[in-house]
Amino acid sequence: MAAKRNVPFTIAPCFISRPGNFKADSLVAVMMRNLMNLLALVLIVGGLAYHFAALKIFNALVPKDAGTTRVAQSVAYGPDPRQRLDVYAPAGARGPLPILFFVNGGSWNDGARGDYEFAGRAFAAGGYLTLAMDYRLMPENPFPSFVQDIAIAMAWAQNHGAEFGGDPRRMFAVGHSAGAYNIALAVLDKHYLEVAGVDPAALRGIATLAGPFDFLPLDTRVTIDTFGKVADPAATQPINFANADAPPFLLLTGADDKTVFPRNSRALAKRLMEAGATVKLKEYSGVGHTGIMLALAKPLRKAATPVYEDILEFFAQQK
Repeated sequence: MAAKRNVPFTIAPCFISRPGNFKADSLVAVMMRNLMNLLALVLIVGGLAYHFAALKIFNALVPKDAGTTRVAQSVAYGPDPRQRLDVYAPAGARGPLPILFFVNGGSWNDGARGDYEFAGRAFAAGGYLTLAMDYRLMPENPFPSFVQDIAIAMAWAQNHGAEFGGDPRRMFAVGHSAGAYNIALAVLDKHYLEVAGVDPAALRGIATLAGPFDFLPLDTRVTIDTFGKVADPAATQPINFANADAPPFLLLTGADDKTVFPRNSRALAKRLMEAGATVKLKEYSGVGHTGIMLALAKPLRKAATPVYEDILEFFAQQK
């Protein structure tokens, strides 16, 4: 999710590299580092949804986690052309591996799994069979198609994940922005998993990055376009479906997010806690809507924003 707003020109310090040491670094390495910083700043300052071209370049050039392999590409989990996923795994791994879904954002009308190879390989390096998935988009596919696709993909993984070395009894999901919303509603509103035939007990953990969970009344062009014609607006809000049977949730947000305000994660954390579910909330100081996602990339992992490490630690506790 990304609504166009006037975002102050701020530079997150965790994305600035030190000046190149020409005695230790080659000129090419320094130039590459500077290019990564420039692309990251374009994405952070401008907002992800309006710089997908920069994201493509960033994904193509950013150094990725070693020791991983793309096992399969463009695997169909449904009949629609958008119902496709790529499979990443640790190189030479012997399964069964826990399965992890990575679901990108894009305002429910944009985004492509191929631009997030850095994230797919990151979680594969962490020991997961990672499924980076696309989902149906607006305006051709209105609500709740993009939510249904999460459940459909999970059902596919339960039936076919073992063919790629995965353990269908241990599934996790990570989503950013609109992707975080899709995951949250799909697993909290129980009817989505029931219709798809997913065993809820197999869902061991959910991690959301900058997710919109509580945004009524609709007050941005993106949310109005996406949900304005839904007959029951309350049915679109993940916060309304918090329950004690929810899988463990790790809710991550940037304190400086001006696109999806941190109150969304705070509100869902409070509601899940009140319902008796397992939930952990963490806010990163000085981090905005895009920066929290870019922190998954290997060169941009910093002590101040251990998004990747926090997810792996939380999931390890749920295995």
